[in-house]
Amino acid sequence: MATIYKTYDLEGIKEDVSDIISNISPTKVPFQSAIGNEKIHNTLHEWQEDELRAVAVNAAVEGADPTDATVAATTMKNNRTQIFVESVKVSRTADTVSKYGRAKEMAYQMGKSGYAVKRDLEHAFVGNNNTLVAGDDNTARTMNGVQQQVYSGNVEYMGAATPLSEAVLLTAIQDCYDAGSDPTIIQVTPTNSLVVADFAKASGRYRTFENGTAGDKSIVNVVNLYVSPFGEQKVQLNRFLRASNTIIFDPEMWTKLTLTPWTREPLAKTGDATRQMIVGEFSLKHKNSKASAIVVDNAASGF
Repeated sequence: MATIYKTYDLEGIKEDVSDIISNISPTKVPFQSAIGNEKIHNTLHEWQEDELRAVAVNAAVEGADPTDATVAATTMKNNRTQIFVESVKVSRTADTVSKYGRAKEMAYQMGKSGYAVKRDLEHAFVGNNNTLVAGDDNTARTMNGVQQQVYSGNVEYMGAATPLSEAVLLTAIQDCYDAGSDPTIIQVTPTNSLVVADFAKASGRYRTFENGTAGDKSIVNVVNLYVSPFGEQKVQLNRFLRASNTIIFDPEMWTKLTLTPWTREPLAKTGDATRQMIVGEFSLKHKNSKASAIVVDNAASGF
């Protein structure tokens, strides 16, 4: 009987490796995507904010000599730029040999770094309660993030170890409305997105379901538009939002400040390798501190 020559007996069998590299890490940056951008020309950026006096009964007799208003000065605000940087060093050989999934290793690694530093910027904006540091020769400049630029009276705290509630969310939206703002976005953490989805389960609430194709058995359990007495707010999920925070804001009242846009720079060559960096310098401006609000889920977590 003839012996069957099988693949197990082969030498030099060709590898079967996909030319697609799967990267599960998220790259969406919802806060940056929602707000505008402004070019600036110094590491310190300043702006002014103001507000009208409180309403009052206003009636005068004919010919009366009016009382002069009490004039209040504007409030000067400022923020520092922060440098975001990442470098990659790849040997000549690693960049030259044939590889699955990419032609040039340097190009592939720099592409990854580009996504990474953009996520770092989102983290500085909303993720870690970034605070302003002027910086010096030995200390990096850092910016004030969202949490440091919201008026303290518009920060609403839940009780200790208490998750987000609709009542406190409504209070935070009202804080903005009372100040004259019309917030249009609520950004929530993944955990709080489930809490908001449960709002619709309250007694007397309803949802409108649209019929899909025949036989469609989809179940929809998401709130992407919250209609309150103070207007409509889109509910957006943000993976990079600080774990205890829900932010309510009008994107027109926030601006990303750009001193240097994202730039790829070649670095000095040392030895048999190539080195490049991606760098950008940015800051954040809240045009008026009372235009936004924050709910902190757990008072014990601080702010």
